[in-house]
Amino acid sequence: MNKILIANRGEIAVRIIRACKEMNIKTVAIYSEADKNALHTRLADEAICIGPAEPQKSYLNIKNIIESAYITGADSIHPGFGFLSENAQFAKICEESNIKFIGPNSKVIDLLGNKSNSKELMKEAGVPVIPGSDGSVKGLKDAIIIAEKIGYPVMLKAAAGGGGKGIRIANNKDELETNYNIVKQEAKISFNDDEIYIEKFIKNPRHVEIQILADEHGNVVHLGERDCTIQRKHQKLIEETPSTVVDEKLRNKMGNAAVKAAKIAGYTSCGTVEFLVDSDKNFYFMEMNTRIQVEHPITEMRTGIDIVKEQIRIVAGEELKFKQKEIEFRGHSIECRINAENPNKNFMPSPGQIKEINLPGGNGIRIDTAIYNGYIIPPNYDSMIAKIIVFGNTRNEAIAKMKRALEELVIDGVDTNRDFLFSIIKNPNFIRGNYDTSFIDKEKF
Repeated sequence: MNKILIANRGEIAVRIIRACKEMNIKTVAIYSEADKNALHTRLADEAICIGPAEPQKSYLNIKNIIESAYITGADSIHPGFGFLSENAQFAKICEESNIKFIGPNSKVIDLLGNKSNSKELMKEAGVPVIPGSDGSVKGLKDAIIIAEKIGYPVMLKAAAGGGGKGIRIANNKDELETNYNIVKQEAKISFNDDEIYIEKFIKNPRHVEIQILADEHGNVVHLGERDCTIQRKHQKLIEETPSTVVDEKLRNKMGNAAVKAAKIAGYTSCGTVEFLVDSDKNFYFMEMNTRIQVEHPITEMRTGIDIVKEQIRIVAGEELKFKQKEIEFRGHSIECRINAENPNKNFMPSPGQIKEINLPGGNGIRIDTAIYNGYIIPPNYDSMIAKIIVFGNTRNEAIAKMKRALEELVIDGVDTNRDFLFSIIKNPNFIRGNYDTSFIDKEKF
């Protein structure tokens, strides 16, 4: 592998470029017209414009991306997260174009991308799943029958969904009838696929995911859990590892289930198996993400394993250099997502020019970002502009470091969610580890 084209932007593009530099691999940055002065274009060995600001004409333009790889002589493409990272068609075109796609193969992405199909696969592997429909529901009548069988409340979910989109809760038959067509429409608009499925709604669970690595030689390991429970409208805000509800016994059970999931799918690359954990510490498979996750740094901080480098080594055909028993889990790590948005105006995005910036530093603090003083945040993309990741020997130490880091952070010129995150971090129930997916609403931030 000699040259990697990064089919993404922002902090994840910068993150991948840095890993490539340390591996002596050349990089190509693609950028839209809105991202002409973006940091990733400056750090890469080469940069090529692929279209206008609109994502459909640039970062989602498969034809232009493949042509850019040919023009620059890139032999591999790293999709990052979001955009085309879980697009089976894109992965297949890369394969047909003799370009290595840094991720699982297109058939596996297609298999696991459909949430109802992946659920059936997990049943086959003996991985606990949430009670619900066997595959996609056939119509409203079918949905009503299934809901009455498993009991309300239920969740209507887009089969091709992700990122918290295409999800509605129904507490009774009337709500089911109202939400059914809404979810189908949302699924069609967001994913060009209106198939939906039904799951039992697990009240106030914890959202815990397991990071796995799987090479092309049949070796699969897990890197422990990440607790992603602190969410707003199904969008993650703060993640931590280890989870305050996962002990060593449960970690081993969930880790083994995630490894089983990867093996039955014939999975290679890094991946994340997401679970819901109820108040009795029962866990249920939700979905498998076939890409690098936004929150991967906290796992890197706790294990010392560079997940992006492992992704690249795996697609190059290398075997994992470590066995499960050799992976050490130490300390505690927390990540806060810094978004350019105004929490006081219903989290309205806040694009614009950064007039002053001060990023926190010091022992145990890592910042993943692509912003700089004078940078203009475009209005066309996701509002996340930075991630603060901290590591401490204990959870209390990690919380103290995060408080200090948020206090030091200065981003003037645009609104951010910094103060909102700080209010969560200093909340007594968060400090006690006493929270679930309804935390934001219950605490009334």
